[in-house]
Amino acid sequence: VQLQAYGGGLVQAGGSLRLSCAASGLTFSSYTMGWFRQAPGKEREFVAVFRWSGISPSYADSVKGRFTISRDNAKNTVYLQMNSLKPEDTAVYYCAGTRSSWNVIVTSTYDYWGQGTQVTVSS
Repeated sequence: VQLQAYGGGLVQAGGSLRLSCAASGLTFSSYTMGWFRQAPGKEREFVAVFRWSGISPSYADSVKGRFTISRDNAKNTVYLQMNSLKPEDTAVYYCAGTRSSWNVIVTSTYDYWGQGTQVTVSS
């Protein structure tokens, strides 16, 4: 199984970025896909999740209304559209996959992780 995250970069505050995560080696439609992030000196934290069961996506309060997670099962890809970016959104962003639909905001629930992509938001 391989998860390849890309699309990060440097953007000014208020700008937008779209992250993508391409999956291979798994039955993508059967996996809940999540995005997490980790800032320097901080623990990895939940950002957004799209369950395989089709239940409405969930978001961390800090990104609600600004970020949108989506998936294309035909392309085995999950996306994270990030708008109105803030300096506090600066982090390495990771995609992750799990067969579970429960406890999906917890890192330990996930079986597979991508390598991460850096997002830097300048003020």
